[in-house]
Amino acid sequence: MTPAHRFSAATRDADRRRQLLVLAICCAGVIVVVMDISVVNVALPAVRDDLDASAAGLQWTVDAYTLVLAAFLVVAGSTADRFGRRRVFVLGLVVFGLGSLGCGLAPGIGWLIAARALQAVGGTMLNPVAMAIVANTFTEPAERARAIGVFGSMTGLSLALGPVIGGLLVDSVGWRAVFLVNVPIVIAAAVCSALFIPESRAARARRFDPVGQVLVVLLLGCVVYAVIESRSLGWDSALILALVATALVSAAGIVLYEPRCADPLLELRLFRSVPFSAAILMALFALCGFQAFLFVTTLYLQNVRGMPASTAGLCLVPIGALVLVLSPVSGRLVGAGGPRTPLLTAGAALTAAGVASLWLTPRTPLHFVLPVYVLIGIFLGMVNPPVTDTAVSGMPRSMAGVAGSLASAGRQTGTTLGVAIAGVVVGPALPRGGPAFLEAAQIVWWMVSGVGAGLVLLALLSTGTWAESTAARTRALFSELDPKSGTAAATPRRTTSPTRDGAGTE
Repeated sequence: MTPAHRFSAATRDADRRRQLLVLAICCAGVIVVVMDISVVNVALPAVRDDLDASAAGLQWTVDAYTLVLAAFLVVAGSTADRFGRRRVFVLGLVVFGLGSLGCGLAPGIGWLIAARALQAVGGTMLNPVAMAIVANTFTEPAERARAIGVFGSMTGLSLALGPVIGGLLVDSVGWRAVFLVNVPIVIAAAVCSALFIPESRAARARRFDPVGQVLVVLLLGCVVYAVIESRSLGWDSALILALVATALVSAAGIVLYEPRCADPLLELRLFRSVPFSAAILMALFALCGFQAFLFVTTLYLQNVRGMPASTAGLCLVPIGALVLVLSPVSGRLVGAGGPRTPLLTAGAALTAAGVASLWLTPRTPLHFVLPVYVLIGIFLGMVNPPVTDTAVSGMPRSMAGVAGSLASAGRQTGTTLGVAIAGVVVGPALPRGGPAFLEAAQIVWWMVSGVGAGLVLLALLSTGTWAESTAARTRALFSELDPKSGTAAATPRRTTSPTRDGAGTE
């Protein structure tokens, strides 16, 4: 091998190590954010006893976090594209750490809910920004698909292992440890991010859209608040009707105002791409179904079957194990043959899990219960990589932050609605005992099955020739934002050094 060839090989190896290090840091940062969506579920009974919290207070402990995430993820992604992705990522880690510390020290349920909201403010700067960093670091399409597969596996694994780790911490240390354990992790991730992640930003900065942000917050906040409070107030109450009306007006305002904004928060033209639109809906469906399932399942295991938190968490180990094994496989399938196969597998598994849960009783043998969690593990392990890749891979690199944020916002909106709907359905039945709870849970299981069927239909709709043609036309609309790559931005070239927008140069 000549010296030139050795130098070239050494450069490629150094670039590869840098890419993998960036991927590891992004995964570490996002793990704590995603895990805190599900880790709190098994801590809810302990929180209720310690802080004398109501059922609505427990729902808001979960939903305050996911609602803030959903409402501000899009603006966080566009802000990172403008001011620098590394800078926003590090700031997000710091804010998330402060929120976690506040949760661990909260003296009452109100303080806990407020600290959860602060956690989420930091979390908005992590998940979509990390996705944009990964998408801009791995510029070769096949490598990017594999990297997103790893990233997706960490996302799904965090969701699945949250109840397991949470249960062990609650039983061994106490519920406050569920939050305090985040603090040293985010400190280490922040230091590594500042040292090793190269700064990147979009070539063209997008301006802040305060009107769009207010409309998004009003829409999501009113919908979730109406769902949660409808149980106690009724859907015909004046407050609930006012919330629904405000949500409808906000939705209309988004449709009418955002296309007229120079740099809209919600770039509605992206939704002309059928694969992108379907990815957002699939993200919403997948997390709505999973969180509704998880919310009801943890209550079933602890309140109906009488398991301690640690045992209930261990019952969910098959979910985490399968996510760890299947997410990289799903990423490779996406890179080799597209997203259809993993998406169809995920939708079918979720549908089967919902149907199988209809037969659960307080005394169903565990060897019949655990296969349901195997199905959920298959679903969660297969669904994240194709959804994430579909959302960001067909978009111009300058829109990576916005596209990634919209996909994450779809996930968090689904998470929020899943918990809210499941809480409204099963919450009133919980004090009446196991039979009443399981009767109410039938509605949730049917909903989970319907969501799985919806994933199958969206997978078929979004992976054909017609769908790809809509994606190509959408990419052309943004060619002026990627002048160097034109409409070919969806198939980035192999690069060796980072540029200002993180895409690299030849």
